[in-house]
Amino acid sequence: MSYKKQAVKKIKSLCYLTLGGSVAYQCIYFKKDFNGYYDKVLQPASQFIDPEWAHKIGVSALKYGLFPPESYEDPKVLNTKFLQYQLSNPIGIAAGFDKHGDAVLPLRNIGFSVVEIGSVTPQAQDGNPKPRVFRLPEDKAVINRYGFNSEGHDEVLKKLNNLDKSLLDRGLLGINLGKNKLSDNATEDYVQGIKKFSNVADYFVINISSPNTPGLRALQNKEELKKLLIEINKVRSSLNVQPPLLLKLAPDLSMEEMKDVVSIITKKESGVDGLIISNTTIDRSSLLNKEFSNEAGGLSGKPLSNKSTEMIKNMYKLTKGNIPIIGVGGIFSGQDAYEKILAGASIVQIYTALIYHGPPVVTKIKTELAKLLADNGYNNVNEAVGKGVK
Repeated sequence: MSYKKQAVKKIKSLCYLTLGGSVAYQCIYFKKDFNGYYDKVLQPASQFIDPEWAHKIGVSALKYGLFPPESYEDPKVLNTKFLQYQLSNPIGIAAGFDKHGDAVLPLRNIGFSVVEIGSVTPQAQDGNPKPRVFRLPEDKAVINRYGFNSEGHDEVLKKLNNLDKSLLDRGLLGINLGKNKLSDNATEDYVQGIKKFSNVADYFVINISSPNTPGLRALQNKEELKKLLIEINKVRSSLNVQPPLLLKLAPDLSMEEMKDVVSIITKKESGVDGLIISNTTIDRSSLLNKEFSNEAGGLSGKPLSNKSTEMIKNMYKLTKGNIPIIGVGGIFSGQDAYEKILAGASIVQIYTALIYHGPPVVTKIKTELAKLLADNGYNNVNEAVGKGVK
């Protein structure tokens, strides 16, 4: 063999050895210190990927077990009762992350006690044209205008029917229902969802607050909301299994509009069992980012934090604390979750924090929240609910 060929062979061997060593090191680092690996390697790398592709990769990574299960054991101070359910912690994943029910059990395994999927529409639809997701890192925010991209009721139900619900281990599965963009009968779309998923849902969410489906938010108007909820309650009462019904509201409602909502949801024929506050906002007044600030869609993340917390307080007062609330919007830390609970939320959900910080953020929030509750003399989450409302 010539000297030149020997040299080429040695260089190739060295390259393979270097690559193999690098991969082995990454695997060891990943297994030994997943949190550190995520913060230093995976999270920075994900920011160079198109936001929608990064979202799909994240869901797939969870689905196929690439992220390790949480090792944190929920302390008793994080125990909470929500509706008729007892939970080991008050942290859930909001709808919009796992739209099609692909990663329910993996999300439970990384520490969420509540996994809400959807929004799911009766018929499959692609949603709005791309690009439709934008990161605003300086604001710790995201703008999305997905427009209820969904695989449809039948396909999602197939996946859920194949789940071993016992593996959720006291966790809840929420089904967030939406309407098809071209549907001329929104009520029928929601009714179909109630019928379709009543045997698998621990609770339902009627999503009439996304800004990305034309005319959807108009269903929050007093008369439209009354007609919608009366019909949904009629159908639900006829079923053998009747999961609790929650209503998801926009954070952009005025005080008068909030009062109108309360006047409807506190009546028996149009009542709900809980509220989710809140969906994304169309308000851009506090944004630092100028590149994407004019993009249409719903804004989530830090800019929504105070707005949603104030709305939780207002709705908690208007309902006299009689309707349980899930608090959503800008939760990145235990302090953020604590403020939502003091404002009146029984449990909270995150989404944008998972985009920026990945699975380790779940344990981080729980650890910080547990310390805050204990330091302030609370024995469990329920004792703190609404204590910041005057």
